Amino acid sequence: FIPYCSSDVWSGASSKSEKNEYAFMGALIIQEVIKELVGKGLSTAKVLLLAGSSAGGTGVLLNVDRVAEQLEEMGYQGIQVRGLADSGWFLDNKQYRRTDCIDTITCAPTEAIRRGIRYWNGVVPERCKLQFKEGEEWNCFFGYKIYPTLRCPVFVVQWLFDEAQLTVDNVHLTGQPVQEGQWLYIQNLGRELRNTLKDVTASFAPACLSHEIITRNHWTDIQVKGTSLPRALHCWDRSLHESNKNGKAPLKGCPIHLIDSCPWPHCNPSCPTIRDQFTGQEMNVIQFLMHMGFDVQKMAQQQGLEPSKLLGMLSSGN
Repeated sequence: FIPYCSSDVWSGASSKSEKNEYAFMGALIIQEVIKELVGKGLSTAKVLLLAGSSAGGTGVLLNVDRVAEQLEEMGYQGIQVRGLADSGWFLDNKQYRRTDCIDTITCAPTEAIRRGIRYWNGVVPERCKLQFKEGEEWNCFFGYKIYPTLRCPVFVVQWLFDEAQLTVDNVHLTGQPVQEGQWLYIQNLGRELRNTLKDVTASFAPACLSHEIITRNHWTDIQVKGTSLPRALHCWDRSLHESNKNGKAPLKGCPIHLIDSCPWPHCNPSCPTIRDQFTGQEMNVIQFLMHMGFDVQKMAQQQGLEPSKLLGMLSSGN
């Protein structure tokens, strides 16, 4: 476990100097840790799984190929390097409300990364860098843009309604019911995210409003289409093992591409419990949707259902 103390999405390579008051060494920290682990048993490993959550998830996407290259250069060609990116697959989408870039919270995701990359002297993988013009390297911090350039297999875990994404998009789900514009924006975010994961071979994307999963104690309980995350990771491991042997088709009954198709937050009954941000009270799905300003009559009409039937489906999680 490497604590996140570099504040640079694990990409920085700038040391402290007269000009720079701070050091940002995320990319170098990872390389040093790999060197140190070789002496602690990594040298005999068959597989190295680089996993991270939130900024660490984006850090996995930025470093997985570099770690593989580093081990090859050190003479350990036999170690398969893989990535597990949790809650680090952000979108450079249009904010719900545009605000001036005063701090990291108000700054649009692209602008924050653009500024950060200069400040940290951010390192991005060569193959991704070549896809973009000079000065446009910030694109490589966004999962759907860097993923197609990666050589190592990566498993992407992402809530369809990520709280950190909504925060940077200026949708704040506090006390007041959500306005219709926000509600539509949130649903659209789920659709956009689902689209970016279409071609991701191994993915697990529940329709929940949350942030981070592998660091939480409920990470084994969440299911997508009846499959839990540990099961999906097991299937992924098997599929990589099998394809190494004989390049076979996907394993039957062992899914690795799991994305919820229902359209709003917490329409998946296995989502983690929601708590009211002010009172700390637990809410069930219907209370949460009402709190969000969900209009049962209108939504039932859109789906061609009786309101009571829709409420029944929501509470049973269908």
